[in-house]
Amino acid sequence: MRDRLSEKDISTNMELCKDWALATDGLSISREFVFQSFVEAFGFMTEAALVAEKIDHHPEWSNTWRKVKVNLTTHSAKGLTALDFTLAKAMDQIAKKRLHSP
Repeated sequence: MRDRLSEKDISTNMELCKDWALATDGLSISREFVFQSFVEAFGFMTEAALVAEKIDHHPEWSNTWRKVKVNLTTHSAKGLTALDFTLAKAMDQIAKKRLHSP
């Protein structure tokens, strides 16, 4: 089982994940990514899925046209772990690359 983060560790990580929202219960983080098209959104999901598989931590997400809604939590820890923030940061980098590409 992965170790659940303390409130202090969550707060520190949230400073690095400014575009993510912490759930009111503190057990998950979420973000909506908006791309220029469905193809861009799907490409983001494909690239993020490869990272998720590599670190063995999978998001709850949905895609509607050009929007991808993501929710991250670690069910086995009943809250947030380092893996949630690792995946969030990776998704931020993937999105940044895709949103600024020609």
